[in-house]
Amino acid sequence: MLPRRKFLHLAAGAVALPAVSRVSWAETYPSQPVRVIVGFAAGGPNDILARLIGQWLSKRLGHPFVIENRPGAGSNIATEAVVRAPPDGYTLLLVGSPNAINATLYDRLNFNFIRDIAPVASFMRGALVLAVHPSVPARTLPEFIVYAKANPGKLSYASGGVGGITHITAELFKMMAGVEMVHVPYRGVAPALTDLLAGQVQALFANPAQCIPHIGAGRLRALAITTTARSESLPGIPALGEVVPGYEASSFFGFGAPRNTPGNIIDKLNTHINAILADPEIKARIADLDGAILVGSPADFGQLVAQETQKWEKVIHAAGIKAE
Repeated sequence: MLPRRKFLHLAAGAVALPAVSRVSWAETYPSQPVRVIVGFAAGGPNDILARLIGQWLSKRLGHPFVIENRPGAGSNIATEAVVRAPPDGYTLLLVGSPNAINATLYDRLNFNFIRDIAPVASFMRGALVLAVHPSVPARTLPEFIVYAKANPGKLSYASGGVGGITHITAELFKMMAGVEMVHVPYRGVAPALTDLLAGQVQALFANPAQCIPHIGAGRLRALAITTTARSESLPGIPALGEVVPGYEASSFFGFGAPRNTPGNIIDKLNTHINAILADPEIKARIADLDGAILVGSPADFGQLVAQETQKWEKVIHAAGIKAE
């Protein structure tokens, strides 16, 4: 039989061992390539942003951050792949607004996003612009609201698809401004923008980068930016909240990891991502994407996801939106 003192010493060492292992694991992380799963096709804004951050993480941490595109089901396929991945820091998820929306939009998911994905770091928040066809007899947002109220159901707005950010942003506007417009969903923002330019629909909430060339050429008219602050790329265009008090809508992006990923690894990634976001070159690149830098702790990012999930839950229920 072991003497009591020796037994307690060995027991204490056994308890301390996992903690020591976790610390050393974080110190050597990463020791192999890291996969970043993106729930959208290559070449789109989600993919571009993931590759931008992944490239800089590769340089800082000395191992490749490899982007893997798994499009489908509004990013649910990619999310489920990460939920089921080992919680070792070698599989990350590009987290965005669709994850907050899908929690309510889809009746049955094989995961609970807030429970099953650990927040790692946020890095960007993006505005949308309300653009209208020049045939609309309104040159300002107040005029547009007056016109829409005087002609309920006669204006149509396009979106990139049912339940996407370009759809529910417009529904939030309808609710808060008290206007009625007909929703015309498309399979992506590109065809929606094409029909807006042709005058087949009258309005669209979209990424400013997609609309600015047409706004500058007079083919579209910008009425408002959806974030609380005005956009540097469209400085003369008011924030929608200046006319409709309390209105705010935006897309957000960051990285998440499987639940139970060691906190030391999450903290290490968060520290490096925040350092990357402080670099002037990265700031310029994100500004080119019409985004604003969004730094913070993992807890800050988790709180943002929870707030956005609650916000869009109310809009989806009120508008009766169902996934196609």
